[in-house]
Amino acid sequence: MTSLNGGAWTRLLVLSALITLLLEWLGLPAALLLGPMLAAVACALRGDRARLHRLPVLFAQAVLGCMIARALPPSVLGRLLQDWPVYGLSIALVLGFSLLIGWLLTRRRLLPGTSAIWGTSPGAATAMTLMSEAYGADVRMVAIMQYLRVFCVAMAASLAARLTTGDVHAVGAAMDWFPPLDGVGLACTLGLMAAGLLLSRCLPISSGPIMLPLIGGILLQPLGWFQITLPPWLLAVSYAFIGWSIGLRFTREILLHAAKALPAILASILSLMVLCALLGLALARIAHVDGLTAFLATSPGGADSIAIIAASSPVDVSFVMTMQTARLLVVMALGPRLAQLMAARQIDAQP
Repeated sequence: MTSLNGGAWTRLLVLSALITLLLEWLGLPAALLLGPMLAAVACALRGDRARLHRLPVLFAQAVLGCMIARALPPSVLGRLLQDWPVYGLSIALVLGFSLLIGWLLTRRRLLPGTSAIWGTSPGAATAMTLMSEAYGADVRMVAIMQYLRVFCVAMAASLAARLTTGDVHAVGAAMDWFPPLDGVGLACTLGLMAAGLLLSRCLPISSGPIMLPLIGGILLQPLGWFQITLPPWLLAVSYAFIGWSIGLRFTREILLHAAKALPAILASILSLMVLCALLGLALARIAHVDGLTAFLATSPGGADSIAIIAASSPVDVSFVMTMQTARLLVVMALGPRLAQLMAARQIDAQP
């Protein structure tokens, strides 16, 4: 795997710092994610041949899995069981919206082959991208649809959080980067992440580096054995790696390849975002939560980026992450099979 050379690393680090400081000054939540993401996109468009080593990205995903688990209350299972119609219907609608838009794009031949069906499937972007290639889709088009949607949703959710917050400093409050730490909690958290990463190499679970620490944290924390401990500096480093891993995928070659289809891709992304936003408005009334909480809960982006934004916003984090985590589990279990089924039917329907 190609890595950044010294000059490219310098450009990426300096640009990431400058954009992050600008976003922090503007009061945007998740600046630590969006700054590196935008910087990586700029470096990719400049032509820097850059890919991150796989290990730090996997480690960052494990950190985010633990962060999501920490954000979920011990009563998450009870909340799911108590309000299962709300969660179930919302998840089904988001998945249905995604598959419908993909089917329409393919039906109207706005995108080649079955790429649209795979590209609009929510969640598990890497798994969907890899599986699409085995079923004859244009993997480059699927990749840009998946990661451009993650980028757009992250930006929209971050802006929504900023506009909903009256005080510029309410979200971006001063942070103690090196607070006193619970040494036992940190050691146990690192052990949980290491175990999750090792198991992900043995078990056929997509998004294992995120899901296994997440599931482990949900199961172990209520037992009282330890409290997940994540210092702010570790979260900041993980956010940067996640942002870079997304932004660096937008190479010039991929963007040129997708230039003709970009209007259709953006239209599909915006349509899905609007449908999910309308669903969020209805959810706010039904579940009696504020609008920003409902918007983040129904956003069709990755659970990791939404977790970062929710953690830095004045929302009901447990509600957001319960919805996002439940949907992620459903998409991992059913999404690939549904995409395969629709793709196969579309191939059979073509002359």
